[in-house]
Amino acid sequence: MNNYIFSHSPGIKLFNYTGTFSRYSDFPLTTQFIPSIEYLTDRSPVPIEEKNKFRKNGAAPVLYLQSHCNVASDRDRYIKELAKFLPIDSYGKCLHNKDLPPHLLSTDTHNDEELFLFISKYKFHIAFENAICDDYITEKFFRALHVGSIPIYKGSNTIKDWLPMNDSAIIADDFENPSDLADFILKLDQNDDLYNQYMKFKEQKIKNDFLKNHLLKRNWV
Repeated sequence: MNNYIFSHSPGIKLFNYTGTFSRYSDFPLTTQFIPSIEYLTDRSPVPIEEKNKFRKNGAAPVLYLQSHCNVASDRDRYIKELAKFLPIDSYGKCLHNKDLPPHLLSTDTHNDEELFLFISKYKFHIAFENAICDDYITEKFFRALHVGSIPIYKGSNTIKDWLPMNDSAIIADDFENPSDLADFILKLDQNDDLYNQYMKFKEQKIKNDFLKNHLLKRNWV
């Protein structure tokens, strides 16, 4: 469904049944990167004390891990501007400024447990999509929720329909510009109580009935 031809009525009408990221498909795959409800809630986040220690040892508050550059959403331009106002550790080919630990260089999959452990030490995880489409939400967003690193998200305009709780992700489009977004991120970085509010869904489970019902009713898992 990254092919623009199938994103418009003339193209999609060529098919009797659809299985796409759109909730309006016959077989909606919006949550294809969530194996189960427990995937979001059962993994405990790294304690804030350990994350603060990781910061004091030289880590930035924000992780960016992306090697697919020059995409339709032009995400790197926004992130480059954001980096003027707060530190970002960028390990991928895009805006690269830091090397991954050697034991992660041979990682063949983004679902590697060693990678999860590494990501989970960061307070924030940039999850910007390569394209802007309603309900198009990729693994980078749900992966951040899984490991307990607050996603900084830009992409689908319907993202709030898919949040475990209202305060579980930072939506870039809620802010007028990258500077304002950076101010908010730094505010959470410097206040443990405010930061931990974004981890409440790990304790209180999913409050979003729309997401919960969708996960329970999908018939393709």
